[in-house]
Amino acid sequence: MSPEPRAAFDDPELVERFADLVVGFGANLQPGQVMAIGSEIGKEDVTRALARSAYRHGARYVDVSYFDLHIKRARIEYAAEDTLDFVPPWLGERIVELGNMHAARIGLTGPAHPGLLAGLDPNRVGRDQLPAVRETGPVVNARTTNWTAVPCPTRPWAALVHPDVDPQEAWVTLCEQIVHVCRLDTDDPIAAWRERADTLVSAAARVTDRRFDALRFVGPGTDLTVGLLPTSKFLAARFETVDGIQHLPNLPSEEIFTAPDPARADGVVRATKPLVLGGSIIRGLEVEFREGRAVRIDAEEGAEVLRSYAARDETADRLGEAALVDGDGRIGALDTVFFDTLLDENAASHIALGHAYAMCVEDPADEARINQSSIHVDFMIGSPEVRVLGVGTDGAETPVLTDGAWQV
Repeated sequence: MSPEPRAAFDDPELVERFADLVVGFGANLQPGQVMAIGSEIGKEDVTRALARSAYRHGARYVDVSYFDLHIKRARIEYAAEDTLDFVPPWLGERIVELGNMHAARIGLTGPAHPGLLAGLDPNRVGRDQLPAVRETGPVVNARTTNWTAVPCPTRPWAALVHPDVDPQEAWVTLCEQIVHVCRLDTDDPIAAWRERADTLVSAAARVTDRRFDALRFVGPGTDLTVGLLPTSKFLAARFETVDGIQHLPNLPSEEIFTAPDPARADGVVRATKPLVLGGSIIRGLEVEFREGRAVRIDAEEGAEVLRSYAARDETADRLGEAALVDGDGRIGALDTVFFDTLLDENAASHIALGHAYAMCVEDPADEARINQSSIHVDFMIGSPEVRVLGVGTDGAETPVLTDGAWQV
């Protein structure tokens, strides 16, 4: 018998290289900073590698917070209905204090226990939105922390993404894909990311310079117009803190994005990929907007979960982000549904219900108008068949993204 194929993330040297890329470039940890890592039970090996790398990079302290989805399931099954949206104050205070300390932060994405919440009452599932806390948005907007979110492969996730092969082959394939999309298969991953980031920053500047009044998405089942604010600007995922520390908030990142006018979204949009939300999978999603609000949320599976999120507060059913993804990125070319928002949103253009990023507007008057909701839920609406048009104040339409290629 031939030996069982070995996955990239079974190689300690590769895991350490991955950790160094995430810590030293993605989060760009500075000597003396506190490093916070948000992880999940099932991701211990990568978490420990990140901690080792953080201390090698001069971290003052590494604070790891593990979330256990099994405990969340127990809460949803058995807790009293009126307690499900209770969030202990110290969870929010932790992120606020990390901001006060100008800490570095890393979040690990990718489902470690896919399907664990299946079969539960979706209304109850939507009430408990942990591990997300509402304090994260204001800390991000304050730009006090240098942070990144990165995928962490697990064997259960591999089986979800590649169900038609044996578990070991699925594990090997998912690990290879993550190595590829993170550009760890290049001679110099940091140089490769700098080059890609430069390309995206240039595209963001070109779209911003057109000062469109709105974006229109047109494709199968989709005709949605999203209004923009007068000073909405597009950014690529290369941020800078108030202390001048550059970081990639998503690694990998293939998008440019902006803050839309939460009062202006009209039409129907059909998701082009499944959405994983709070441990639940939403498939076949279709949303109708009228005068900014999501007035209809339907899906083949899991609609009630998103409806519950959209009812969380006064503006949770309005948009807080519109993002464009071209066809030159590494994720979309894999033609794989990852069931992970970080990867799937960087494979296709997307919009988000909820909180907006204040750095995406240039005028304080517009900043006062952006969505301040406590949620932020991205879902993917782009594909090669979905055209993106820029709409001028006179109603004239200009192609922006066609067949995955920039037209501006």
